[in-house]
Amino acid sequence: MNQPTLQFAFRVRLDFEPGPRLRFNIPAGGVRGFVALIGGEITGPRLTGRAVPHSGGDWPLIWPNGVIEFNAHYLLEAADGTPIYVRNRGFAHAPPEVQPRLNRGEPVDPAANYCRLVPTFETPPGVHDWMTRTVFVGCGEKHAAHTFFDYYEVL
Repeated sequence: MNQPTLQFAFRVRLDFEPGPRLRFNIPAGGVRGFVALIGGEITGPRLTGRAVPHSGGDWPLIWPNGVIEFNAHYLLEAADGTPIYVRNRGFAHAPPEVQPRLNRGEPVDPAANYCRLVPTFETPPGVHDWMTRTVFVGCGEKHAAHTFFDYYEVL
């Protein structure tokens, strides 16, 4: 059996409104949140383009132990105009002394905040439909008003 390897495909910068986020307690003991996407950019060897403003956002579930389970849906647009629906699911967590700094939007060493995701993509038939039949994994880097996601093809 061949051992999988990873190949960098592209980076997405997602822009969000700075400031407080919508959050509310849920009966299961966590906190549900929401943050709307206001834009962004795609760069990389396999895909370039933009994140479509106001096409979705993230509905994170913040557990009492500090783990953030994110579930984001939004649209990307390739440089050639192709729409690409993305669904990102994953987990983020940081040590207790780091999380308050992240919440305030302060710079944090990316190694201090675990942020991993498994995206899926939907595209129309054509030049970008390779994304619909490829397994991807990603890692993220959170900032005050934007997040970077690096996507890797699993070969």
